[in-house]
Order: sequence, then structure tokens, then C-alpha cells
Amino acid sequence: MASEAHAETLALREQFDTAAQQKDVATLGMWIFLITEVMFFGGMFLAYTVYRSSYPNVFARASSSINVYYGALNTVVLICSSFTMVLAVRGAQLGKRITTIVFLGLTLFLGLVFLGVKAFEWGEKFHEHHVPGPGFHLAGVPPGLQGQAQLFFSLYFAMTGLHALHMVVGAGLVITMMWLTYKGRFTAEYMTPIDITGLYWHFVDIIWIFLFPLLYLVDRHMGK
Repeated sequence: MASEAHAETLALREQFDTAAQQKDVATLGMWIFLITEVMFFGGMFLAYTVYRSSYPNVFARASSSINVYYGALNTVVLICSSFTMVLAVRGAQLGKRITTIVFLGLTLFLGLVFLGVKAFEWGEKFHEHHVPGPGFHLAGVPPGLQGQAQLFFSLYFAMTGLHALHMVVGAGLVITMMWLTYKGRFTAEYMTPIDITGLYWHFVDIIWIFLFPLLYLVDRHMGK
């Protein structure tokens, strides 16, 4: 108990009176950051919704060209990663170092699986010439409407690319938490960084829950 109290004291920054106060401030700071991220992604969602309403047929055709099975697989992967992250946080709350490291490792593995599937999917889009630019061509769309199809894929790559970037950041945070846990920097009384990392990870997963139906499922049947 004395060593735990000592670890908690070392983790307490001088501007805070108690560890609970420090945790509350850190959590509030993360929520404020996530709110700004919601507004950022919200702007992209709004732009996508407006253009999809303006060009429903072409957007439906473009959406139907994306492999829905990759999107569904990645959805399952991220849901599982949220579950393993919850178990990692719970392990940290109980002061179980090995349990925490194992579930953080599983979360990292699932995150890398997601990025691998996404990279493979992007590779297919490059091979099919669905990347906006001079060589772009989407079968089934008249030449005069290819610009609308490029607009869809511009939004697709921007939104999934930004989400993937957040996943990379999340993976970096998880690796850091694994290392600090291994070094014994956290106890059951002080595990705020792991808790905050979990909050960030869940946010990134939730963003994908919105991206998947928006890009892959909405009006997909119209493009067949």
C-alpha cells in the first residue's frame, strides 16, 4: 500500500491538490478535445450529406463499387477492439499489470488489422482507377457525370483517410500505455492515462460506426 501511495504521489502534478482532481481535469480536457473532433468530422459528414442529396444516383453507383464486406469486417474488428480496450481499462483499475498489457496488446492488434484491411481496400481502389485525378474512371457513369463520381471518392478518401490517421494516433497511444504499464507507472489508484486513451479509442470506433453506413450502405441498392 505504501508503494502505491508513493506512485500516486509521484504521478500527481504540482498544480493539483489531489489525484481525483487531476483525473477530473484530464478527463474534461479529453472530452473538450473530442468535442472539437466531433465538430470537425461533423463538417465532413454534412458536406457528404449535401452532395449525396444533390447527386443521389451517381453517389449510389460510386458507393456500390466499394466492397461492403471489407467495411463490415472492419466494423466487427473495431467493435471487438472497443471490448478489449474496456477489459484493459478494467485490468488497470484492478491493478492487474499483465491483464492490462495483454488486452492493450489485443486492442493494438485489432487496430492494426483494421488498418491493414483499409490499406488493402485502398489498394483495390487505386487498381480500379477510382482515385480522383486524370486517370479516374467509374464504370456505369456517363462521361459528363464522372466529376460527380470523383467528388464521392474525394470525400471517401478524405473521410476514411482522416479516420485512419486517428487510428494510427490511437495505436501510438496504446503502445505508449503498454510500455508505461510494463514499467510499473500505473496502479489501481492511478491509471488516468489508460482511462483517457480508452476514451479516445472508443471515440475513433464510434466515428467508424457512422462512416460505415454512410459510405457503404445508404442507397447502395440504387447503384446496382
